[in-house]
Amino acid sequence: MDIDWNAELLDQLEWHWDNQLRPRLDGLTDDEYFWQPARDCWTLTRRAESTAPMPLGAGDFTMDYAPPPYDREPVTTIAWRLAHLIAVLGPPDAFHFDQPWTGHGQHVIDYAGTAETALRQLDEGHDAWVRDVRNLGTAGLIQPQGKLSPPQYADVPMARLVMHIHREVIHHGAEICLLRDLYLRKDG
Repeated sequence: MDIDWNAELLDQLEWHWDNQLRPRLDGLTDDEYFWQPARDCWTLTRRAESTAPMPLGAGDFTMDYAPPPYDREPVTTIAWRLAHLIAVLGPPDAFHFDQPWTGHGQHVIDYAGTAETALRQLDEGHDAWVRDVRNLGTAGLIQPQGKLSPPQYADVPMARLVMHIHREVIHHGAEICLLRDLYLRKDG
């Protein structure tokens, strides 16, 4: 039996996106977006107000960051987690599989100061990612990552990168949904 692995990988992401994650993000408010469920959360802040050791981003809002290791893993806001997913998926004009790896893409992203803008960025990044994975085809999935990834992954098949990005979307998407559930019950 021939299996279209490209279609299978896309189905994994798209089913989750269409049936779980994206519907749960509808109606996200700015208050939820920036809500801090614990003290000292990593979030997005205006550039001049950031106290993070290494704020990332190219615009008015930066994403809190510090290089590992951490004393404790930081708690993050919905804004931070959406920003991370936006960085993972890449901007809509990115060509995910034909540009050399240059490190963290978070440095060049203009992070959103509103939930509405962040959701638009997320949708655009998702659509571009799906387009580029589809264009890889099954043959592209078995090609080595080469200069697209850090050197330790140069000989690893492109399929592993695709699976990693999908895990990130599913994992952090679930965390965002949990934070929304907690926000809605925070005063109850």
